[in-house]
Amino acid sequence: MADRKIDPETGTETTGHDWDGIEELNTPLPRWWLWTFYGTIVWGVIYVILFPAWPLVNGATSGILGWSTRGDVAAETERVALSNADMNDSLVAVDLAALEENEDLHRFAVQAGASVFRTYCSQCHGAGAAGVQASGYPNLLDDDWLWGGTIEDIVYTVRHGIRNEDDPDARWSEMPAFDGILSDEEITAVTHHVRSLSDLEHDAEAAAFGSDLYLDNCASCHGDNGLGDRFVGAPNLADAIWLRGGSQEAIEAQLRAPRHGVMPPWGERLGEAEVRAVSAYVHGLGGGERPASE
Repeated sequence: MADRKIDPETGTETTGHDWDGIEELNTPLPRWWLWTFYGTIVWGVIYVILFPAWPLVNGATSGILGWSTRGDVAAETERVALSNADMNDSLVAVDLAALEENEDLHRFAVQAGASVFRTYCSQCHGAGAAGVQASGYPNLLDDDWLWGGTIEDIVYTVRHGIRNEDDPDARWSEMPAFDGILSDEEITAVTHHVRSLSDLEHDAEAAAFGSDLYLDNCASCHGDNGLGDRFVGAPNLADAIWLRGGSQEAIEAQLRAPRHGVMPPWGERLGEAEVRAVSAYVHGLGGGERPASE
């Protein structure tokens, strides 16, 4: 057993431990520190009883108060939904073509749509809606639209999506792979012709050879002059705006083995009010079009 004694210099009992003649003092902790420590123990016991604490397989003990941060978020979400209910009902009922005429409702739709866009759309189209060309995500800031740029067109696209298997009304079109249909030389020639439509650098002789090939194989969708066809989602090839790049290599790759983007349907997940709100936001980004009747 350690030999404890009173240190003559301090009057404090030693622990009995000695290192090279240096003895360790058994100095008691300050009272305030001990009471604070005991207080934390008492608070810990009270917390475990009142609040969620012990993790279980599918959750945690709820505590006798039944409080949770998830519950707070759900309550706040419900409160905001109730406060916006009248505006959302009006947004669902309004004629989309006349939405901008109702200044308050249009402002509400755009602001709400911005939140929806950041939550559900920015992952593909980018936070600023400029798209990602390398992945084939369209730029929503320009005035080039595959399926139409009126607010009604945008609502339909958001509601049903593009080339998905979940909605029978999804917009759908596919470009065939010409690798095996056309020879390498012919694919290169068509590429030069396509680049010529946008006045990009090209081989004139090859483009002339590719012109007839284009008319035979591509014009039925993209048009004789490459202006595209929104009814089938065929891009305009003459405006120098490219979904997957306009280089010789990028166009050839798309001719050989075209990549087709897929957009999920948001109608059921978002609900009609949020579909219309995010459509109003996208329509107002800069490239939205007026209805044809205007």
